[in-house]
Amino acid sequence: MEPVTHFLTGACLGRAGFNRRTAYATLAATLAAEAADLDIVWGFAGPVEELKHHRGITHTFWAVPVVAGVVVGAVWLLDRCWTKRQAAKNTAPQRIHWGWLYLTACVAALSHLLLDWTNNYGVRPLFPFNPHWYAGSFMFIAEPVIWGLFFLAFFMPWLLGLTDREIGVRRKPFRGRGWAIFALMGIVALGGFRWVEHAQAESLVESNPVTSEPVRGIGLEPYPINPFHWHAIVETNTFYQTAEVDLHGDAIASDPEQDVMYKPADTAAVEAAKRTLLGQVYLDWGTWAVVRDVGQEPVTGMEPPKLTPGRSWTTVEFSDLRFDYSFLSSRGRSTLGGTGQAPLAGWVYIVDGHEDAGEAMNGREQH
Repeated sequence: MEPVTHFLTGACLGRAGFNRRTAYATLAATLAAEAADLDIVWGFAGPVEELKHHRGITHTFWAVPVVAGVVVGAVWLLDRCWTKRQAAKNTAPQRIHWGWLYLTACVAALSHLLLDWTNNYGVRPLFPFNPHWYAGSFMFIAEPVIWGLFFLAFFMPWLLGLTDREIGVRRKPFRGRGWAIFALMGIVALGGFRWVEHAQAESLVESNPVTSEPVRGIGLEPYPINPFHWHAIVETNTFYQTAEVDLHGDAIASDPEQDVMYKPADTAAVEAAKRTLLGQVYLDWGTWAVVRDVGQEPVTGMEPPKLTPGRSWTTVEFSDLRFDYSFLSSRGRSTLGGTGQAPLAGWVYIVDGHEDAGEAMNGREQH
């Protein structure tokens, strides 16, 4: 999920009761809930390295106790500085139970893995011993409904606090516990509901085939906000076909002329591109990866090869049908078989059918 959801999930976990056990619980939970995404620093090494390491070792079960320990260590340093300041003012130090604080950070770090598993990008919780990607694919990476739950969890206690002060009610400690629990339970309920709808959408596609050939595989990807709207991917021996599923009316919309992409040929350039760093990383991650030779198509953010006469180059594109939503295309249309730039796509320049002459992703070249 995106960072806002992780941060606020951690804050809700801290306010749901851990903050009654120890000081700094909400702070530790908020930091631990997002700490796994520090792997974005790999982006400084290039977009391909970022894809290779994103949701890698920091998103594993083995990293949870380490992440929690680092967060608690950071809180300990903060407390040392704070205690010195308070001692100078003769103020009593806060009551800290380090065991509870570590448990809080562990729970928050686990929440990051669980939330990331719910969307279609996936996680590798057993990496490096098991590099397999696992993805629930029933929650969108950014869910406005969850943001609404967080708004209630943090706005309502503040609003009720204003009301209490106006009528002279004594201020309550640890305000907002009930609303925090409500938000967390709401996220669980939303996830459960979407899980059921995902299964129903898959069943609907299986019982109402949209292809002219026998189906080899089906994938269902979520849309934000609307749990009844799903993006379907259907694979046959010779082509892929996408469809839009509406569970409200038990309807499946797919245009064979627009939503079909025949499987690209494995040319020498395609095979060479698959052996590059980008190719190996992308095919390891891309559940519905499509690799195709698109000809001499310049790539945004990467200059075409400058060659001597007699040599030739071509562009090989890597894309993943999981993200072939029309509203994510840079040209406002589906990229399946079209010319729109797919999100999370990659490109490799191949010279003379075998030589890697440059790799790029999302407008950034891998140096």
